[in-house]
Amino acid sequence: MNYWLMKSEPDEFSIDDLRQRKTEPWSGVRNYQARNFMRAMRAGDGVLFYHSSCAEPGVAGVASVVASAYPDPTQFDPKSDYFDAKSTRAEPRWSLVDVKFKRKLKRVLALTELKDRRELDGFALVRAGNRLSVLPVTRAQWDFILSLEGTAA
Repeated sequence: MNYWLMKSEPDEFSIDDLRQRKTEPWSGVRNYQARNFMRAMRAGDGVLFYHSSCAEPGVAGVASVVASAYPDPTQFDPKSDYFDAKSTRAEPRWSLVDVKFKRKLKRVLALTELKDRRELDGFALVRAGNRLSVLPVTRAQWDFILSLEGTAA
């Protein structure tokens, strides 16, 4: 089992939206490194659901991967914001995984709080300039981040 952090803007798709829908294809990723991370995902992998580009960015919930990577259909739809004219069905450029809601955290674990924790030194999320929407998480980082849920910020 591997662990990941996946970012979403909550005004586009939040942990509450995932809770309501139960399972959702994680479409629209258009960064090659983030895509490659998604291609490495397997059913059963853990996901930290992260709210980004909002008043309080941070880890908002837990999900799991329920379907390994397959071609993202939005790349083929000329009406989609994620259309890619150079991508073909024979050789798709972009992939997605299906993600299933597990639980909403009792509180958002804010990025500012995570940055202050020396235990997370070296974690890509807390490094300056990191903008990837999908990141690998070690088991130690996963356990530590989730241990913060019950503590006061």
